[in-house]
Amino acid sequence: MVARGMKISVKGENMEYKYPQRKCIRLKEYDYSLPGYYFITICTQNRERLLSRIVGATCGRPEIELLSAGKIVDNEMNKIEIIYDNVLIDEYIIMPNHIHMIVILENGRTKFAPTIIQIVKQFKGSITKQLGYSVWQKSFYEHVIRNEKSYYKIVEYIQSNPYNWENDEYYK
Repeated sequence: MVARGMKISVKGENMEYKYPQRKCIRLKEYDYSLPGYYFITICTQNRERLLSRIVGATCGRPEIELLSAGKIVDNEMNKIEIIYDNVLIDEYIIMPNHIHMIVILENGRTKFAPTIIQIVKQFKGSITKQLGYSVWQKSFYEHVIRNEKSYYKIVEYIQSNPYNWENDEYYK
């Protein structure tokens, strides 16, 4: 194993090995504790299908059948509003290898304003603790919803996700 900054020799040349740096996907200078609407996507490690199954897609209306890990996710999703009195979960869906949710941070209901990052960290951590192992990839994807048109487009995307599962970017 090579450590960051360790000198290595390749074909007689001395080189310094550096690990690839993770790209920051958050908006610079944005305060993620501000009131607003946030579209969040959390994926399982290696996009393994551990959370649910899509059934009936070939013969009509697809249904989501939660697996044991997905049932824990669903339970924890419903706890978010209890844990944080200024947070609402507007829409969510538990797909086989990822979760989509719209998180609303409300204004003025608490002295402590959690950030989106803190909420997701607590959510993922609680599920990991219950399962005894982590099923999550590092980090998560977020999008600050800035207007009503964007909001309705995201709601439609979440609700139609089971219908489009085989064409979904997370389908593997």
